[in-house]
Amino acid sequence: MTAPTGSIDGMTARPTPTAAVVAAFARIAADGRPGIWIQLVDQDRALAAAAAIEARLRAGEHLPLAGRTLAVKDNIDVRGLPTTAGCPAYAFKPDQDAPVVAALRRAGAVVVGKTNLDQFATGLVGTRSPHGVCPNAHWDGLISGGSSSGSAVAVAAGLVDLALGTDTAGSGRVPAAANGIVGLKPTRGRLSTVGVVPACASLDCVSVFAADVDGAGAAAELAAEGPLASSQPSSSSSPPPPTRGGAAVRIGVPRAADLTFDGDPQGRARFDEAVQVAVVATGAREVVEVDLAPFLAAGELLYGGGFVAERYAAVGAFVDDHPDDVDPVVRSIISAAGRIPGWQVHRDLAERDRLARIAARAWASIDVLVVPSVPRVPTVAEVQADPIGVNSMVGTYTSFVNLLDLAALTLPVGEPAPAGPPTSLTLIGPAWSDDLLVRLGRQVGGPAASRR
Repeated sequence: MTAPTGSIDGMTARPTPTAAVVAAFARIAADGRPGIWIQLVDQDRALAAAAAIEARLRAGEHLPLAGRTLAVKDNIDVRGLPTTAGCPAYAFKPDQDAPVVAALRRAGAVVVGKTNLDQFATGLVGTRSPHGVCPNAHWDGLISGGSSSGSAVAVAAGLVDLALGTDTAGSGRVPAAANGIVGLKPTRGRLSTVGVVPACASLDCVSVFAADVDGAGAAAELAAEGPLASSQPSSSSSPPPPTRGGAAVRIGVPRAADLTFDGDPQGRARFDEAVQVAVVATGAREVVEVDLAPFLAAGELLYGGGFVAERYAAVGAFVDDHPDDVDPVVRSIISAAGRIPGWQVHRDLAERDRLARIAARAWASIDVLVVPSVPRVPTVAEVQADPIGVNSMVGTYTSFVNLLDLAALTLPVGEPAPAGPPTSLTLIGPAWSDDLLVRLGRQVGGPAASRR
């Protein structure tokens, strides 16, 4: 059979679906590291799915993801495989795919397996799983990031082409930064969360991982079954996205006083250099300093306030009934959330709305906010010594995004550091600015980790 060719938003020619599946399973076997996968699809079943796609191609169907392999975080339903959310005792077998999985399958992707995660999507570190620490794709000893750790590593290690994760506090952006790939967190509600085990249901997003911006943008558009900015703006305080057509963008950067790199002596210089790359690549007409204080204050509400009560609403009863089956750090977070009083939830909702109104003023003078994706990528040993503190540090620039109803795209810029991933920038825009972020991301960066 002749391999299908062509591209979608820059996605290059690819092998036949059957060849892609055979190659993916061979790469997974050769990699062999524990902690990335929770369960693989039976290879014969995956090959049968590939054969069905090839039959559809012969019948003349346009399948933009034909020849692409897909990994799915194990809190997202895949028909025929158990959903465990990283907790074997919680497992159930769904009757159907989550809509985002079904959409990518209809577009021609073949699912090859379910990936490891911080249990119940509670964490940003990739270490809170009974299946073991998920290894970093390239840099031994550094965290892989979480909670979508396995999905990011599967892409960064070249085991699959695309992966689905989730993102509530940064779970689709932190692991992208830690492994040197692209992570796209669309506007809340842009991708369906039906068939996703909730973490904080009002904030959860499905996210997409790819080696480059084209791949992430194309997969997200297909998973949404429509252009990324086609839906009506939500009822949040965020303004509509910029409508200045092809005019050069205005880039916002945090004030120096609002930046932290957690002791990394090269962090500020690397960030400044990456911002300059973004300014030149996009032809930005203006760089504006932004007061990041209201953004950061909003982020502190996610775990330090009443919002974490939603985690208890999602799985708290199970955690209380199965304490020995739950990771101790995850158990401590979720169980404590069950004791948060109702008045605190309403107080924090009001405080979030107040901060959102203040933060929204920034969009009058900028089109995109550029921040470091993480202050730095810590080691697994650091997380084990201080699991809560290091997790909070890693989420400094990610935790506020969903609370403020923003969209975000994380991407590598430049070459890897001597002992770690390349500098990672996150481009942030108001709700429904997804397409703008993808366009700018195409201009700014590429798959730097693959050139290490």
